[in-house]
Amino acid sequence: MSLEKPDPIGGAIKAYWQGQQDAAVTVYSDQMEADELPAAYLFRTSQEMPEREQFALQEARGRVLDIGAGAGSHALALQEKGLEVTALEISEKAAQVQEARGVQNILVGDFFSLEATPHDTLLLLMNGIGLAGTLDNLPHFLDTCKKWLAPGGQILLESSDILYLYEEEDGSVLLDLNGAYYGELTYMMEFGQERTEPFPWLFIDFDLLQQYAEEAGFQAELLLQEEDDHYIARLTLA
Repeated sequence: MSLEKPDPIGGAIKAYWQGQQDAAVTVYSDQMEADELPAAYLFRTSQEMPEREQFALQEARGRVLDIGAGAGSHALALQEKGLEVTALEISEKAAQVQEARGVQNILVGDFFSLEATPHDTLLLLMNGIGLAGTLDNLPHFLDTCKKWLAPGGQILLESSDILYLYEEEDGSVLLDLNGAYYGELTYMMEFGQERTEPFPWLFIDFDLLQQYAEEAGFQAELLLQEEDDHYIARLTLA
């Protein structure tokens, strides 16, 4: 029995890089039907990225920390612009592919436990703030971000308001007011023989993000709001 922690995302990234063009991660959620994330999507070029990602990359400045860098596509796009960027990734397999693709600075490990070094921009795309897991853990997440931020630095993050998942046919919303925040989901991921344990992932509406950010000493600015309720926000220390 392998003692290594299951790494479906890294496994799919490495398999695709090695020629398995149909490699895909199966994503299970407590609120949605099982879906597939094609590994090819993680290798998209700057031109293939959604508008919100292209916008966020344009807002990046100084030394950039790409948190949860995956296959390294955002890091490569920033390198092409001449920025100094470090790809932070917990998956060693994904980091190996990043290196093979030409990412110059790679940091392998856990965002929460690594020794932090200051950066001017923390980049959290593909709902990267979901790393917080839950609302209860969001203050700890924001405090960890402070350790990685240089004076005058910024956090560029993507999230979305997923209230639409709870809409009824008549347009009303059905929520358990005594339950957890509706943006707290539980996921599992699978690729080949590797499957993760259930883990929490946070989607947060901007108004609530702003409230938590201000309590943590940040100013929150809504930079881009898309029709599908995805948004890009900037957090700076007040």
